[in-house]
Amino acid sequence: MKMAQENKMKKLTGILLVVYLIVLSWIILFKMQFDISLLKNMNFRSINLIPFAGSLVVNGRVDTSEIILNIVAFIPFGVYLSMLNGKWNFIKKAIPIFCVSLMYEIIQYIFAIGGSDITDLIGNTLGGIIGIGLFFLLQHLLGKKTVKILNILATIGTVAVVLFLALLTIANM
Repeated sequence: MKMAQENKMKKLTGILLVVYLIVLSWIILFKMQFDISLLKNMNFRSINLIPFAGSLVVNGRVDTSEIILNIVAFIPFGVYLSMLNGKWNFIKKAIPIFCVSLMYEIIQYIFAIGGSDITDLIGNTLGGIIGIGLFFLLQHLLGKKTVKILNILATIGTVAVVLFLALLTIANM
């Protein structure tokens, strides 16, 4: 009985991770556009290999809001990986976060739909690492109920985001 419950929780976590990655892809790659044809006109391709410089400098100052948003956007990724692979060590959890972030930066460059920036890669990876740490902390506070509680909270959050996106879609028709 307990194993069946754990399998249901893992399945739910997996579904929530897939929905999260779809939304994250929509934000990063499709720039929150509902009309993909608008991306054809973007034709923006650049690479910044100097951390915290170049594209983040606005009026001579670093735009920290973009860095913070990148960090926050990837926190759930670290949490979901920890929920699904609790026995993995830190490195095994951090590598997929880094690789997915790198993949987004490469895709943006290849399709000329945004600037590829080392700062984004650093911020995204840091966000995922914070998610891993957050799960570790919650696991010590909540014990064996951690995955169940996080799945409930993530389900509520996911439903809210999907409803919000549906409302945006309807409003923009």
